[in-house]
Amino acid sequence: MRFISTRGGEKVSAAEAVIKGVAANGGLFVPEKFPVISDAEFDAMLEMSYPERVTLILKKFFTEYDGEELSRAVEKAYSGFGADPAPVVHADDGVYILELFHGPTCSSKDMAVAALPYLLEKSLALCGKSGTVNIVTATSGDTGKAVLELFKDRDGYRALALYPADGLSKMQKLQIVTQEGGNVAVLGVKGSFDDCRNAVKNSLSNGCVTANSFNFACVAPRIAYYFSAYLDMLSSEQIENGELIDFYVPCGNFGNAVACYYAKIMGLPVRRIHCAVNENNGLCSFFGKGVLDVNRELVKTTSPNMDVLIPSDLERLIFEISGRDAKLTAKRMASLDSDGRYSLTEAELAKLNETFDCGFANEETCVEAMYDVFIDIGYVLDTNAGCAMKVVHDWYEKNKKDETKAVIIAADSPYKFPQDVLYAMTGNDVKDSFKGVKRLHDATAMAVPKCIKELRDKPVIFTKSVDRKKLPEEIEEFIK
Repeated sequence: MRFISTRGGEKVSAAEAVIKGVAANGGLFVPEKFPVISDAEFDAMLEMSYPERVTLILKKFFTEYDGEELSRAVEKAYSGFGADPAPVVHADDGVYILELFHGPTCSSKDMAVAALPYLLEKSLALCGKSGTVNIVTATSGDTGKAVLELFKDRDGYRALALYPADGLSKMQKLQIVTQEGGNVAVLGVKGSFDDCRNAVKNSLSNGCVTANSFNFACVAPRIAYYFSAYLDMLSSEQIENGELIDFYVPCGNFGNAVACYYAKIMGLPVRRIHCAVNENNGLCSFFGKGVLDVNRELVKTTSPNMDVLIPSDLERLIFEISGRDAKLTAKRMASLDSDGRYSLTEAELAKLNETFDCGFANEETCVEAMYDVFIDIGYVLDTNAGCAMKVVHDWYEKNKKDETKAVIIAADSPYKFPQDVLYAMTGNDVKDSFKGVKRLHDATAMAVPKCIKELRDKPVIFTKSVDRKKLPEEIEEFIK
């Protein structure tokens, strides 16, 4: 499999795409041609375990890797996720929840990066590279912790995570600033997630490797959990083979949404992809009017994973919608850099709307959606999935005769936002995160994950925060 840049000019192997992360011209790598899952492969996946399903998907893209070796590596990578790493919960008539928070740090980012150490190690070997690898990643709450935990004390690797100093939930921040490992570093940034992500992208020219969804190696595994959800619903007779379903995806950097779109391209029976956002709802204008305009103030919300102005993986989508026009994509991204906006043609918007739409929830309506679900069925949503549930309600309110089944992506454990979730469930407002955990457990009887329990006794290790303008020199200092 060869990979090309969304902005043209490069064609590389899968191994090169993993190491580079981003093309020299700033474009994102995508497969030269998307593979399709055959009917025979789809039928075989019904009987597979989750790691086996991931392996089948990865083999389609990483064709130069040894298949048996890849299979063993993926099996090992997901061994700590429990018997079912991505369970589908039936929430209501026609509404399901895909839980992606059963990994070691309680977020879907564990699912995305679990196989990265193997993919990176194998890529380095295939490209004849050696020496210490510097990994730099940006996080709006989850990616940094997942990556640092995965690479901590791993020989030959050093990892740095950048996070917006005032942009995470209290529990998310505790997770990252207490991170252990002699080869890891954490840096708070007086700025936004967009500032952190831009600094990471710029650092790749210095030989760093990214574990953000810039890197296709962190997108491909996500395709598997959409297939897995469908297969599990088919096995449990919730749907019939070939029946179209909808996914409701909370969107920040857009990695989960584009992975869902790729699953559709590869043959998964997806009817619509509903993007859910919070008050940072620029995506609604994009899908409604065909204009992405980021000339707006970032709003800090209780769903910080979606507090993003520039969804970088959207570039992969507009590349596909444009008919894979690399020159046009490059022009649009240049316009985004210079003017903070770009527009689609009417034909492109029409094509986009065949599959995508977007809805949003403000703080109040997100709380209402979370509370209603808890009262009705006793299920506890995190704040990001709460926004998605609001979008579900809005869709069926407008389309009362629609019987298409809906699957909500729940990317985080509610215990990552204990105070906000507790408030939504009970109306109680507590200041202390661990008191929030205890009271949320008392109110819901939901088990507290190990990674959350352990935080109480961990010392804060990383306290440094810097102005966003100093990020280039800080990253340079890290990679010396």
